[in-house]
Amino acid sequence: MKKITNKLKVVLAVVSLFAIGTASAQTTTGDIGRQTAGTLGSSTGYVKVIDNKGTVKYLQSTNGITQFTDTAPNGGVVTTWQLGGTLNTATTITTNGQNFTIDGNTFTLVGTDEVDAATVAAVDQVAATAYNGDGFTVLVKDETDGTVRKILAADLLQVQGIHATATVDAADQTANSKTITVTGVTATTSFYKVSVYRNGAKLVAGTDYTFGADSVTVAGGTNFNMYDGDQIEINYIR
Repeated sequence: MKKITNKLKVVLAVVSLFAIGTASAQTTTGDIGRQTAGTLGSSTGYVKVIDNKGTVKYLQSTNGITQFTDTAPNGGVVTTWQLGGTLNTATTITTNGQNFTIDGNTFTLVGTDEVDAATVAAVDQVAATAYNGDGFTVLVKDETDGTVRKILAADLLQVQGIHATATVDAADQTANSKTITVTGVTATTSFYKVSVYRNGAKLVAGTDYTFGADSVTVAGGTNFNMYDGDQIEINYIR
């Protein structure tokens, strides 16, 4: 038989608050049942204690809380309760308006289910078009404060097509070039994302036109000259 210490009382109080005050789907009625007695070097079994009035009580862990009894006594038998272990029942942690933070270098989810067409309803196999309805949304992290939020896939993974046209004037003919504003284009934009046409003919990327900040410049040269009235058309996949 082991006598509970003040330190153990503190640990048990913290565990009790965590298990009872914040969780709502665990076993809270009826009886869980007493486990077998714990032994030195074991990670299972109950710890038998006596309170200050002589009442015999049994302390044990389950459902995501791991206990371990040291192999060698250190002034007495030491049993430690730790966060982590195996869930035995469905578990819910209700934050009740409080922040719940996981702070560390790595956060891993193992065993996350894939979308299985055989077991998931057809209406749930596609991206959701509205919140709190059928389909899937995407979880994202706010880099400002680390908050995890949900967002519609259509709002996150946007493919935007931009179409711009311009007409070469006399000044452009003299300069033998025409710069057209195309919002979103940068000097490093991939040529695969932009197609430029002059009077319906596809121009050569990097030779007939180049990129700048929110702009595309079509420049004549040895291959062609710019003429007043030329029609420039640009298609940009952003």
